[in-house]
Amino acid sequence: MTLPSLSPSPSSPSSSSPRLSRRALLGGTAATALAIGSGSAAAASAVPASRPDAWPTQFPLPDGFLPEGITIGSRPYAYMGSRANGAVYRTDLRTGEGRVVHEGAEGTVSIGLKLDEDGLLYVAGGGGGTARIIDSRSGRVVWTYQLTEATGHFVNDVVLLRDRAWFTDSRDATLHSVPRGRQGEAERLPLTGEWEQTPDAISANGLVGTPDGKGLIVVSSTLGRLYHVDLRTGHATGVALRGAADVLNGDGLVRVGHTLYVVQNRLNLVSVWRLDRSLRSATLLGSITDPRFDVPATAARWRDRLYLVNARFTSPQEPDTTFTGVAVPLGKDGLRAT
Repeated sequence: MTLPSLSPSPSSPSSSSPRLSRRALLGGTAATALAIGSGSAAAASAVPASRPDAWPTQFPLPDGFLPEGITIGSRPYAYMGSRANGAVYRTDLRTGEGRVVHEGAEGTVSIGLKLDEDGLLYVAGGGGGTARIIDSRSGRVVWTYQLTEATGHFVNDVVLLRDRAWFTDSRDATLHSVPRGRQGEAERLPLTGEWEQTPDAISANGLVGTPDGKGLIVVSSTLGRLYHVDLRTGHATGVALRGAADVLNGDGLVRVGHTLYVVQNRLNLVSVWRLDRSLRSATLLGSITDPRFDVPATAARWRDRLYLVNARFTSPQEPDTTFTGVAVPLGKDGLRAT
């Protein structure tokens, strides 16, 4: 179907520009990016060689950071976004040490985020209604899309699928998408079919691509349901849950093959599901819990570990509130290794 489009930010390169190389995109910040990259490489070379199972299983974030999203690319670095000011923090999984790679700005938030293979971070802007694309090396904001014009929206999470980045809006029955690796038009895809929007509550939250790459699995937090969304039409079909009544407080999603991890934030657990081939049902395999969980919001996988960031929604959100990320080992069955 033909989707309505949104114009890119006036401050962004023209949408009619040809696809640019990453070197051209980062132009003026290339030297800075090189310096930062060289510093990271030097730091990495100083890390004693060790097996991944000996890496830290917990690491600190800055006090008052208010984290929610986490993403890990092809290298052992976790990137986490801040609800306080939109900053992005990077942690070396081998050492647990980290630093701010994007300073953020007052009035800005970084909720869900995903790292692409070219080093660009796609960041959901929450109530600001934006999608920001940030260079993970220099920290520069490359492009900004205003996905929603009206108030009352909340751009929550993002997944990279084929040539676009897809975002949920927790306050509207709509998915948004922007091109990957180039400037272009943002598009809206209304959710239809069995999708049920919950007024004045968090509906669409985390999302992942389907195993065949043709659709999305989206979780509705308040209803505790999973939906399979056809990206050609926006038609949503409920996924029947076998073994549990719901996935209440479902937040971040991680998929490995047909195994789906659902972070259920305020329940302090990750439920693990097996998707059937038709994507019409999911069978509960078990749950992952840990005494270090403190309202984990999202997760990202690195090899045989699942890394989660503790959002601590039920704790005071003050400038001196402490925050952490934690890792749990995964067994061959996809559940926590013991």
